[in-house]
Amino acid sequence: MRFDWSDPSVRSAALARPRGRDDATLRAAVGGIIDDVRERGWPALVEQAVRIDGRAPGPVEVAPFAAEARRSMPVEAQEAVQLAARNIEAFHRATLPGDTEVETYPGLRVAKQWRPLDRAGLYVPGGKAPLFSTLLMLAIPARVAGVRELVVVTPPRPDSGLDPAIALAAEIAGIKTIWDVGGAQAIAALAFGAGNIPAVDRICGPGNAWVSTAKSMVAARSGGPGIDLPAGPSELLVIADDSANPTTVAADLLSQAEHDPDAQVLLVSPSTVLIDSVAGEVERQSAAMGGNFASARFILCANLDEAIVIANTYAPEHLSLACDGAGAMVAAIRNAGAIFVGHQAAESFSDYLAGPSHVLPTDGAARFTGGVSTLTFMKAITVQQVTAEAAAALSAPAAALARLEGLEAHARAAEARVAA
Repeated sequence: MRFDWSDPSVRSAALARPRGRDDATLRAAVGGIIDDVRERGWPALVEQAVRIDGRAPGPVEVAPFAAEARRSMPVEAQEAVQLAARNIEAFHRATLPGDTEVETYPGLRVAKQWRPLDRAGLYVPGGKAPLFSTLLMLAIPARVAGVRELVVVTPPRPDSGLDPAIALAAEIAGIKTIWDVGGAQAIAALAFGAGNIPAVDRICGPGNAWVSTAKSMVAARSGGPGIDLPAGPSELLVIADDSANPTTVAADLLSQAEHDPDAQVLLVSPSTVLIDSVAGEVERQSAAMGGNFASARFILCANLDEAIVIANTYAPEHLSLACDGAGAMVAAIRNAGAIFVGHQAAESFSDYLAGPSHVLPTDGAARFTGGVSTLTFMKAITVQQVTAEAAAALSAPAAALARLEGLEAHARAAEARVAA
C-alpha cells in the first residue's frame, strides 16, 4: 500500500497499528482465564491448558533434549548459537549499571544501589518457529543481572518435548527446566503462581495478542507482577534514499513481515524510483518464498528530514537507516527501540547475535521505554546516611517544607533529630 505524506488525510492510515489488545471480546476472554487461574491455581491451569492446547502442563527437563540437540544439530549451527550467547553476555556485562553515591549536602550522603529481582518469568514463543533466540535474549541479561530464579514457559509441542535449538539455548543460559504451557494461562500462572509454578516479580518475553493482553492485565491487578514492556506485532521502519540497494531493503522488510500477519513493515523515502524498485523486489522475493508475508507500506516523503519526523512520530521497534551518511542522522532519532545505521547493518544481526536484546518496545512504546536489558531484571534502591551535624543543619528547612504542605508530623520527625 502506498501513501504520499504531503496529503495530511492519509497520515493516520499510513502509520496505523493493529488494535488487538483493545478488543473487548479478547480482553474479556483473557480476563476470565486470569481470574480462573488466580482463584483456583493448579487445577484451573490444567483445565485451561487442556481446553486450549489439548494437554496438561508439566516441567520438561532440559538436559536430555540438549544432549540430543548436540548430537543432531549441525556443528556450525551449534557454534552460531554459542557465538550469539557470547556476544549477548559481553554486551550486557559491559552495560551493567553500577552503584552511585553523592554527597548532596556536607554530611548527607545519598546512594543509588542496584539489586536483582528475586524471580523472573520468561515467556518463550512457540508456534511455527520456536524462538530459541528469545530465550537467549531474556535469560542471559537476567543471569548477568543476578536474578536468583528464572521460571521459563513455552507453548507445548505435539511430541511433549523441547525444540532442539530451544533446549540447547536453555542449557547454555543455565536453564534446567522449562514448563510446557503457553498463552494467557501461562502468564496467569507466572503472575500469581499455580502448583509448582511460583509467582514471579516480573514477566518478560513477547507473544501473540492473548499473551500481550494477559501481560498488561496481570500487571494492572493488585499484587500483580511487573512486565518488561508493551508488546505487539513486530515492526520495521526503513528510511532509504537513492543510495540504497532495493534488493537489500526488500529483504529487510520481508525479514520482519514473516513474523506475523499483523507485522508492521514500512519504507519511508523521498525517492519514487526507489519505492517502485523496492515494491517490485518485495513482490519478487515474497513469491520466491511462498508469499506468506504481511503487507508492506510505502510512504513517499519530501526529504530525509521529513522521513525522520515520520519515524519519530511512529516510534518503531526497529529503525533502519539505509542512506549514505546515515551516522549523521542518528542524533535526530528520539523514538526507536533499535537503530541500524547504514547499508550493512542488517536488522537480522540484531535479532540473533549483535548483543543487545531483541525484545524491544512495539506499538509506539519506544516513545517512553527501551528494550530489555539488565535493568529490566534489576531495581534501584536509594540509601541515605546523615551525620549528626548535617541532621542538625537540615532539620529546620525540612520542617519548614513539611509545614508548607500542612504535614505537621513530618515536620516534627525532622525536628526530633535536633532534640535527640
